[in-house]
Parts: sequence; C-alpha cells; structure tokens
Amino acid sequence: MAFFEKDIASAAVLVVFLPLIIASGGNSGSQAATLIIRALAVGEVKLSDWLRVFRREVFNGLAIGTTLGLIGLAVVAIGAQFSPIFTEHWPLVALTVCVALIGVVLWGSLVGSMLPLLLSRIGLDPASSSAPFVSTFVDVTGIIIYFNVASLILGGTLL
Repeated sequence: MAFFEKDIASAAVLVVFLPLIIASGGNSGSQAATLIIRALAVGEVKLSDWLRVFRREVFNGLAIGTTLGLIGLAVVAIGAQFSPIFTEHWPLVALTVCVALIGVVLWGSLVGSMLPLLLSRIGLDPASSSAPFVSTFVDVTGIIIYFNVASLILGGTLL
C-alpha cells in the first residue's frame, strides 16, 4: 500500500472501500479453491477439465463481481448524498469501486480455481493452495488491481 500512498492522500475515499475490495476477492478465491479441492478429492473434476472449470469460474466471477460492483456503486451514489468525502467526482468513484470489484472477484475466482489444478498438475498436493493462502494472495493482488483501476478512472480528477 505504500506504493499507492500518494493516491490515498489525494483520494482518501478510496480507503473506505478497501476492506470491501479485499474481502470480496479473498472470499471468492477461497470459495473457488475449496470447491475445486473437494471436486478433485472426490473425482468430480480431473486435470483435463481445467478449461471447463476456467469458463465456469469466469462466468461465476463476472456474475458475482457485477452484483457486488453494482451494490458498491449504489452505496457510493447514496453516500454521496450525505457525505462530502465522495466529492463532486462521486460518479467516477462509484465507477472505480464497481469496476474494481468486478476485476478483483473475477481474479479471485480464477486464482482460487486454477491454483489447485496447477499444483495437482505439477505433482503437489492441491490442498496446499488452501483458503488462507489463496485469500492472502488475492488480497494483496486485489489491492494492486483496485488502485490501478482507480488510477485509470480517477486520473486527472481526484488523482
């Protein structure tokens, strides 16, 4: 986060949504990893099914991410009516939160589902990619996704 210190100082409102972004990505990744590890263990999924799993997780990640993104967008829109922290650029903040949530949840779903398959493919125990590992990895990369989306959307306005 120190890398994004300047952005945080310029747009403190971004910090308000950081827990939502991190939790959403980590939870989606953990859930996907748990389901794939179980499916591998009981024989419902084989390594050769990776493309089918990938497609399904893209769809699931986009659906859940879009739902959460629209909720985040609504929270910003409503919050902007009551708090000056959102500034006059609140529509861009809302778009930032929405797009970042879609991206982070999609990323979490893909990492969580593909990592156990990759580990299994190289001969390691897929349970090594347990929920805490996936969650931590997706949380850290989710911060990077969030602030890069913010830089793209808010650049020239709040940033």
